[in-house]
Amino acid sequence: MKKRIVCLMLAVMMMGTQVATVSASREEELREEQAWTSAQLDATYAQIDQFYAAKEQLQNEIAALDANLVNVMVSIQTLEGDISNKEADIKQTQSDLQKAQNAKDKQYAAMKQRIQYLYEKGGNDAWFQMMVNAENLSELLTKAEYTQKMYDYDRQSLEKYVNTIDQVTKLGNQYQQEKAELEGMKQEYEAESVNLQVAIDERKATSANYDNEIAYAQQMANEYAALIQQQQAEIERLEAERIAAEEEARRQAELAAAEEAARQEAEQQEDTTVYDEEGNEIDPEDAAENGDVVYDENGNEIDPDEILTEDDGSSEGDVEYDEYGNVIDSENTVDPEEYESSGSTGSGAGSSVVDFATQFVGNPYVWGGTSLTNGADCSGFVQSVYANFGVSLPRTSYEQQNAGTEVSYADAQPGDLICYGGHVAIYMGGGKIVHASNSRDGIKISNDATYRTILSVRRLV
Repeated sequence: MKKRIVCLMLAVMMMGTQVATVSASREEELREEQAWTSAQLDATYAQIDQFYAAKEQLQNEIAALDANLVNVMVSIQTLEGDISNKEADIKQTQSDLQKAQNAKDKQYAAMKQRIQYLYEKGGNDAWFQMMVNAENLSELLTKAEYTQKMYDYDRQSLEKYVNTIDQVTKLGNQYQQEKAELEGMKQEYEAESVNLQVAIDERKATSANYDNEIAYAQQMANEYAALIQQQQAEIERLEAERIAAEEEARRQAELAAAEEAARQEAEQQEDTTVYDEEGNEIDPEDAAENGDVVYDENGNEIDPDEILTEDDGSSEGDVEYDEYGNVIDSENTVDPEEYESSGSTGSGAGSSVVDFATQFVGNPYVWGGTSLTNGADCSGFVQSVYANFGVSLPRTSYEQQNAGTEVSYADAQPGDLICYGGHVAIYMGGGKIVHASNSRDGIKISNDATYRTILSVRRLV
């Protein structure tokens, strides 16, 4: 009888399962769509990281160009000062040249005047007159010596002024040449400053374009994250509907089984009516206790003990079923109390996971990597950390979002996975997480686990 009831339960549950199957099919489609959306979100975040890296490189180039531009501007200012000093030197040489020229002209005029005086006094016979007019030889020699000295002085003065004019002229030409060289250098530096400013402006424009690209990519990432949340909400709704449908099917199956059992019991009671030898209806239990002989409705003698033991629902060969109609093996059934006392849900292992994971803080982030030392992405980091504790996890953050057991963030313990849209981290406790953040920060500890929308918290140990 029990097998018939189980078969009835299974039939009713299969009818309810047909309704749940439609929900499960749509649920599977949504999970596939969510996996695609999550992949797009991961790709978008990777693209954002690339934009940030390119922008950082541009910023470094701009900083170097700015430094070069500053050096060029300082050089231009220095050259302007040197040119100004050369102009002052040139002006001074021009003044010195004019003074020397004036002194030469003055000396030349004085010399001509003395020569004219001698000529006017004595003409061609000046030396003869000087000898005739001399009172004695000593006076003659004195006059002759004086005249000679005067000639020597005039000649030396003229030579000196001529040399001075020549030196000042050469120095002035040198200053003019040096000034021209300085002005040429200044022009070169000015042209270089223009080129540097053009390069800086171009890189700043490119950096602004990266800002726009980053803003657009971030907007797309936000939309993907919102879509993942919507898909997750729809999946949870369909899952709840499916579970409710299965529960309703089970309840209907149990109700149908109970009705069938009652019907069969009634039929059994009708089928097991017995009579005494006088044809009176009697109770089989009373007849069995008294050892009376009883008869069925056709007058055949029967044993009341056989009636009482028939279809009592117990035999050594019967198969046992759970509440959903599934065959169970009583020998391999796990005692729930024994399972609870096994310590599999304790937090000690989670703290060990956190201690192990934090020793890799500072190591690089590598897209697609799984090395804790040479570089890993967020899901590769989580997968490699848990592999050290014998826990096998899927490769992507989306797949890891469905691993383990769902718990609320309020009940999160060290070692739990904090799942975001396209990202996953290990909870440390106290609101902190350790995770492979991005190519800029690498593996690091963040003090606020809620810095992004949390889609799920999964307990693995």
